[in-house]
Amino acid sequence: MNRWRRRWSTAPIAWLAALIMVTFAGVIGAPADQAEAATDAGPAVYVIPVKQTVESGLQSFLERAYEEAGEAKAEHMVLVINTLGGKVVNAERIGHFIRESSIPTTAFVEGKAVSAGTYIALNADQIVMQPGSTIGAAAVVDGSGRLLEDPKTISFWTSEMSESAGLQGRDKNIAAAMVDINVTLDLKEKIGRDKLKGEILTLTASEAEKVGYSEHTAASVDEVVKWLGLEDRVQIEVTPSLAEKTARWLVDPVVMTVLLILGIAGVVIEMIVPGFGAPGIIGILAFGLYFFGHYVAGFAGMESVVLFVIGIALLIIEVFVPSFGILGILGSASLITGVVTAASDPMSAFISIVIALVAAIILIAIFVRMNKAKGVWNKFILRDKLTTEQGYLSADVKDSLLGLEGMTITPLRPAGTVLIGDNRIDVVTSGEFVDANRPVKVVKAEGTWVVVKEVVNVTKL
Repeated sequence: MNRWRRRWSTAPIAWLAALIMVTFAGVIGAPADQAEAATDAGPAVYVIPVKQTVESGLQSFLERAYEEAGEAKAEHMVLVINTLGGKVVNAERIGHFIRESSIPTTAFVEGKAVSAGTYIALNADQIVMQPGSTIGAAAVVDGSGRLLEDPKTISFWTSEMSESAGLQGRDKNIAAAMVDINVTLDLKEKIGRDKLKGEILTLTASEAEKVGYSEHTAASVDEVVKWLGLEDRVQIEVTPSLAEKTARWLVDPVVMTVLLILGIAGVVIEMIVPGFGAPGIIGILAFGLYFFGHYVAGFAGMESVVLFVIGIALLIIEVFVPSFGILGILGSASLITGVVTAASDPMSAFISIVIALVAAIILIAIFVRMNKAKGVWNKFILRDKLTTEQGYLSADVKDSLLGLEGMTITPLRPAGTVLIGDNRIDVVTSGEFVDANRPVKVVKAEGTWVVVKEVVNVTKL
């Protein structure tokens, strides 16, 4: 049994070491190899896949890819887009740094450029579409896929889409029709159909070329490069590193919340149960993965980690040093601030940590209930009973007075003083009153508690 316990206790450490090695390889290895290849190739065409949900992980990956292309003095960027969209905030940031980049960019729509994917494509210098691909359907929806009716949100996104289209000389009205169901357009002469109220505009490859939303139709990246006149250039495909793929999973709201639950519950349980074991390792590992994911995604800085560490330290000190809750409040505030500032969306992070705190409290309560005898609280509670049966005696035991008689010095109402032999004894009755100078008898003596009863003399005739 002990052998199995030792194996289980070392397993988390082995996993932690393996994770660090994989992370090191992912962070250092893949980007470094790609950068070296780019440097050796000289002016080249960078091919970057955009084939995932538009979110913080994709934003971080594209920022790295553009940075590497800039360092390698790349001649052109080709974004291979096939996505159903994602978060508006990340799409907006991606679109802005694409249009501000000094490297010319062509968006190659390989399958679908829907919603946020359409916005990314519109910020490129040119759009090329694959036969059978589509672009558009950029209405704003909530997490369940339902159309949002908030006029402010629709107005903002319509403005962003229209502005991006106008910067590249495209029809702003068509971009607005891809967002707002209330926009109507007469497009029958160009594509054989109109955009009616209540519809969201989506264009096929041929339709997009007819209305000026695509400059060319090509079947592959090679055809796109050939159309650009860059077929003699080396093509370098930048793919997400292992660390970026891992980070993309770790920054998912559900995964992030689970990590916070495990982190909070693990650390607190380790504090209240003696011995550094699995709960502490799991808690530290969970927090480490949380900050690792957000650091690789480009959201967490050292200040977030420092705030978090300070918060944990203050909470630990609060357990052993009474501060009237001041250290606890400061520690909690520091911990929450560290977690929130490390996330891409502070409000989402705040909601996650509130959910995590509630869930962690439930887990901690269950664990404490199952381990009552092992908790640190046992060090602060006196559980031994100093009873006579266990050999303990009080400082002034009156058991020897049982059965003796004496005379009341004061009235017993029902407490008072009697004289037994030469000793004055504080006594009580069972509730009755006894006057002074009356004979009494000790009927009960428990520790210092002496109970007497009046002795009634019966005169025989």
